[in-house]
Amino acid sequence: MPLYNRLKEHRNKLGVNQEEMGRLVGVSRQTISLIERGDYSPSVTLALKLAAACGVTVEDIFRYEEDGTDKIRA
Repeated sequence: MPLYNRLKEHRNKLGVNQEEMGRLVGVSRQTISLIERGDYSPSVTLALKLAAACGVTVEDIFRYEEDGTDKIRA
């Protein structure tokens, strides 16, 4: 999956654990864990909520990189 994130770094800056972050954005601790591990791509809504909770932009947390095989077509 070419979606990378820095959620754990931003969460740690806030001084909250996964459970507290989940509560802030309305998801479970497990969902936060899956996102941080890169095993789950959040919805746009959840990505926006996470960014707002961290006080940063979505782009500060998430980065998409193409791997060369799945080019976006205009």
